[in-house]
Amino acid sequence: MTNSFLAEEIASQPDDWTAAADVARNFRDRLPADGEQVAVIGCGTSLFMARAFAALREFGGHGVTDAWSASEIRRSRDYDRYLVICRSGTTTEVVDAMRSLPAGVPRTVMCSSPGTPALELADPILIDQVDERSVVQTRFATTTLAILRWHLGEDLAPVIEQARAVLAEDDLEAVRAAEQISFVGMGLGAALAEEAALKLRESCQSWAESYPATEYRHGPISIAAPGRAVWSLGPLVPGFADDIAATGAHLEHRDIDPMAELVRVHGLCVLRSADLGLDPDHPRSLSRSVILDE
Repeated sequence: MTNSFLAEEIASQPDDWTAAADVARNFRDRLPADGEQVAVIGCGTSLFMARAFAALREFGGHGVTDAWSASEIRRSRDYDRYLVICRSGTTTEVVDAMRSLPAGVPRTVMCSSPGTPALELADPILIDQVDERSVVQTRFATTTLAILRWHLGEDLAPVIEQARAVLAEDDLEAVRAAEQISFVGMGLGAALAEEAALKLRESCQSWAESYPATEYRHGPISIAAPGRAVWSLGPLVPGFADDIAATGAHLEHRDIDPMAELVRVHGLCVLRSADLGLDPDHPRSLSRSVILDE
């Protein structure tokens, strides 16, 4: 990978996910308990991590879990706990949403930026050891998800080894020059497909889209063509490979955890930004936090 803060932060992820187990244990009382009805709130990448956690928690039978963008949280619903994800701790929509949450309901914020407003509005889980200098989020988001997965009782040791293997290889030529990439997945994979597409749009201005795998054939498959790629995170749905083969598009797929596969996408972001002469640490029109005028 080329020299950039983004590349350095991508490379630290396996160690960060290992350390996340201790964070999950130390803050178990601030994280959703089994059976609680939970709302998870975030914007951008943090929203996609919220959706990933919601899928895992619900499919695992741990309790009703809704993921909301901060500007669309339904305050009319009764929740037992609010969980907020916000790297910067200053995002206007997030801070406003936190200030308007019902009084008396436990709320926790996961953040990597000390001394920020969000940390004063909820029980904090400060993980400043994974804060980032690149505007493009990688390790904060995935480490937050790792903490939540450890909390759900998952053993991430195999996922961490998969990520280490990914970082040790260089096998992205089939997608490096693709004109267009559609990311697909189911459950956890669908949420991380959204994040994968966002990373490429942010870091190298690529034409990238994302869909649940079963929805891709309901229209978006029309995009697929020779010179383009479909990238599946997680298991392939039945018949999917044959359907993509018929379009002439390249199908990218590994039989590994979607979170480890996301690290492969991060690697592609670094390569493609270098190919295009772009600075992946400072994407066009983006800043670390969206702070709106009053």
